[in-house]
Amino acid sequence: MTHWRDETPGALQMGMRHGAYCLGFCWALMCVLFVAGAMNLVWVATLALFVFLEKIGPTGAIVARAAGMAMIVVGVLLFVRIH
Repeated sequence: MTHWRDETPGALQMGMRHGAYCLGFCWALMCVLFVAGAMNLVWVATLALFVFLEKIGPTGAIVARAAGMAMIVVGVLLFVRIH
């Protein structure tokens, strides 16, 4: 609300700014959804639960760190398997 603009051009400017913000912060999540299948409700629900636990839960930092460690481990295993 701190960047409020009146009239149609202002609404377009606010929409573009909000879209760029969302894209900047959510591009990785969007990639995961495209790979996992954006229409697969199980994946969407699982990711929504993870984000909920990370952002709202009392142990959000622990959930985020555990997820990061799990992704690093999976990445290393995939790298070793390919090479």
